[in-house]
Amino acid sequence: MSHQSDLIATDIDAYLAEHENKDLLRFLTCGSVDDGKSTLIGRLLHDSKMIYEDQLATLQVDSTTMGSAGDQVDLALLMDGLKAEREQGITIDVAYRYFSTARRKFIIADTPGHEQYTRNMVTGASTCQLAIILIDARRGVLPQTKRHSYIASLLGIRNVVVAINKMDLVDWSEDRFNEIRESYLEFAKGLDLGTPYFLPMSALLGDNVVERGTSLEWFTGPALMEHLETVHVVSEIDFERFRMPVQLVLRPNLDFRGFAGTIASGVLRPGDPVISLPSGVGSTVERIVSFDGDLDLAGAGRAVTVTLADEIDISRGDILVKAGQQPLKAHDVDAMIVWMADASLKPGQQYLLQSTNGFSNATVAAIRHRVDINTLEREQASELGLNDIALCSIRSDRELLFDPYAESRQTGSFILVNRLTNATVGAGMITGAASAWDRTPEAGLVRHISGIEDAERAIRYGQQPCTVLLTGLTAAGKSTIATALERELFDRGKVSIRLDGENVRMGISRDLGFSAEDRSENLRRVSEVARLVNNQGLVAVAALVAPNSDVRSRARDLIGPQRYIEVFLDTPVEVCRQRDPNGLYEAADRGEIQHFPGVSATYERPTDMDLRLDTSVQSVSECVSEILRVLGERGFLRG
Repeated sequence: MSHQSDLIATDIDAYLAEHENKDLLRFLTCGSVDDGKSTLIGRLLHDSKMIYEDQLATLQVDSTTMGSAGDQVDLALLMDGLKAEREQGITIDVAYRYFSTARRKFIIADTPGHEQYTRNMVTGASTCQLAIILIDARRGVLPQTKRHSYIASLLGIRNVVVAINKMDLVDWSEDRFNEIRESYLEFAKGLDLGTPYFLPMSALLGDNVVERGTSLEWFTGPALMEHLETVHVVSEIDFERFRMPVQLVLRPNLDFRGFAGTIASGVLRPGDPVISLPSGVGSTVERIVSFDGDLDLAGAGRAVTVTLADEIDISRGDILVKAGQQPLKAHDVDAMIVWMADASLKPGQQYLLQSTNGFSNATVAAIRHRVDINTLEREQASELGLNDIALCSIRSDRELLFDPYAESRQTGSFILVNRLTNATVGAGMITGAASAWDRTPEAGLVRHISGIEDAERAIRYGQQPCTVLLTGLTAAGKSTIATALERELFDRGKVSIRLDGENVRMGISRDLGFSAEDRSENLRRVSEVARLVNNQGLVAVAALVAPNSDVRSRARDLIGPQRYIEVFLDTPVEVCRQRDPNGLYEAADRGEIQHFPGVSATYERPTDMDLRLDTSVQSVSECVSEILRVLGERGFLRG
């Protein structure tokens, strides 16, 4: 039901114009089972006078036989429409409701709380701009609360209301509210959820839903409805890069050939030059046809049919873009996967991948890491079970056209479909093209084996090969210690090679920048060189920032854990700033250097290093002695 306005009776055209110009907020309710999601929405509609009298009468009758609210009307029955939902008192499917107030129009998605139906929550959240995460005040933050919060963050929802419900069952305790608030904030530190709005409430009794009520005087913030009407939702629409996936080619007669689709991002005008991908053939927009007639301008979210000045071959699954704004292209991509099937996902299995540019045959090449929902820690996994979330490498037989999901929900997402049952088994959010870590060498290449045995090299050099990676913040002392270590090894008659980060970037990595992807590729190249050096019996000493723990783990695996020594220079950032001879930290503070670990990017501290050193209190010679001690204990040095 729409908001009741006096204009309906006096000026229907003015009312329709007013209604059409309201902005739309899509939001969902989520959280653990029995936290009160359906009751909250029912209360929201009831207290806003959004329920017809016959609906309310039916609800009163149903409450006597299926309700769980005692003598009161069970408002949850408004959302739990399936018979099985009413019988069990749970939400199974995603239920949608539309309503409006004088300020805004709303679409609500009521999602299930049971872990078994997490896949339905992903579906409901995929188009939402705001999430209401409910928490039962008696039970606090539960695993499903964390899972839904993580998924909301993963799907790019930055506006979050943490509704601590059933406050009436904890005597409206402010202390309990603050306790849950702190617990949630501690967990959410690792998520990108903006600044959550914490709200105590009782959905059953109506306190702080539409009206403030009388039992929460200690809370001074707005009630839920006021917050929903006034919250500023940052637009996620990209108005710069034009993307329109072609969904249908229309040819009603010999004089008309149009390409129908919904504009995913950007704007389009007649006369604009466009390119069809993947063919790369260009033309000019002649007309933009819609249900309302020809348009002079069309933006994101608008369903249109585009005609072009030239007859070019465009098919369903192609994407129209503007010149100079091409999306990324790759057969191999990295993506966060939410697994939705009972049968486990195992690397090597084949699926159909459906994205904005159609279907392709795809294989999950590797599971990079699985996310522990409770701790947000990354863990190794050989397969994924129902509701698991993991970073995976996907290989497609057709070149995918995409933008990273963080930049575009429409062109950065896909689903995996079981080839036999046609069931959706996974939802994916592309993080970028797969790095060279996961690329398979071209067919026909053969690794050549040396004719010299490892034992012969060990006797000749008096050492076992290994790689020492010195990692830490800029100005922690990596290059200084690497140089001193090289000198000491040489004086002892050992044979080593030093791979200094700056030297590498002046040579084999001169084409790389300093983004996370480029830093990953830089470490991969250094690791490949180190492995070749190790295979020749030499010791490799590498000095790099290497800020990402997952990438360092991949370096360990590439070189071989038995040959890898990770030394963490745990020098305080304040000391690094004082030592910085080139003023890099100050330049990063001014915004002149992007992706600078310790300032504008994160340095992930090692947790499984072989040696930790603090160069603010340990001298260079002491650090070198400690490294040599470890090398000796591990059997890499003789004599």
